[in-house]
Amino acid sequence: MGKPSKWDQTVRPDHRQYYKTMSAAKAGLTRIKKAEGLLPTDPNYADFRYAIAETEYFHKNIEASRKAKNMMSGEWFVEPINTPGYMSPARESYWSM
Repeated sequence: MGKPSKWDQTVRPDHRQYYKTMSAAKAGLTRIKKAEGLLPTDPNYADFRYAIAETEYFHKNIEASRKAKNMMSGEWFVEPINTPGYMSPARESYWSM
């Protein structure tokens, strides 16, 4: 779960947010629900926009991947879309460090 926007107070999902325990994650979701002040029947209610998943499950089943081409060898490989440019063999910054 992300932080509320400064301009319109909407909360956008943040894939980097993680909690130590499942109960802490559920408490975070509850805090967002209370802060938004929406009715449970509203389509923008937090239960309809956010979900809690374990790390391994998220990386295996939820996180989107993309096909990229290695700059040096020219081979195609699959990487998560959340990979920073400096950690991707498909980017020049990876090879220039």
